[in-house]
Amino acid sequence: MKRMAMVLGLKADAVADYRRIHAAVWPDVLAMITACGIRNYSIYLKEPENMLFGYWEYHGTDFDADAARMAADPKTQEWWAICMPMQAPLDTRKEGEWWAMMDEVFHHD
Repeated sequence: MKRMAMVLGLKADAVADYRRIHAAVWPDVLAMITACGIRNYSIYLKEPENMLFGYWEYHGTDFDADAARMAADPKTQEWWAICMPMQAPLDTRKEGEWWAMMDEVFHHD
């Protein structure tokens, strides 16, 4: 299992809609997340900065392949088409990232 965290901006005028749609994520999207080995997935919002923090635990063996599988899924693409216009990716993210991945510097069980 690998813990993974990421950060992303959220447009101020999209906060209410982002909260609303994430209160009822589509079952097909949730099923794909699970099928791709992602568990214990949470997204937190810090206002008024409107920063999203995402965390999950990856239980697969090839994250790049699972991420590509998720990205190719039509229902996931439809979900992302709704979410992405609400988001504001960081200028400092790595090439190819939307959410900027974060390095773990501490963990305690």
